Amino acid sequence: MATVSLGVSTVKPLGDRILVKVSEAEEKTAGGIILPDSAKEKPQVGEVTEVGSGKRNEDGSYQTIDVKAGDKVLYSKYAGTDIKIGGDEYVLLREQDILAMVE
Repeated sequence: MATVSLGVSTVKPLGDRILVKVSEAEEKTAGGIILPDSAKEKPQVGEVTEVGSGKRNEDGSYQTIDVKAGDKVLYSKYAGTDIKIGGDEYVLLREQDILAMVE
């Protein structure tokens, strides 16, 4: 999947979308072998940085989103859109793509 590079400082997700800062990929295996960049897997864990207003109901009200900025989450492997902002990697997801909160 291609990564979108943005020359902005803030991104505010719309609707039920959530902006997640991707955690760093593992540098070593459990046995201590250092992995080259080509062998690293894309992490599925990250920290929520921005949250949209929620999905709009038929009556015009918004359904609240279960996560908030600062939460660490586990998300689907191929979900969302990869974004690069100021050298940091983010993924823009829908709320349904988040599988769990982690600690």
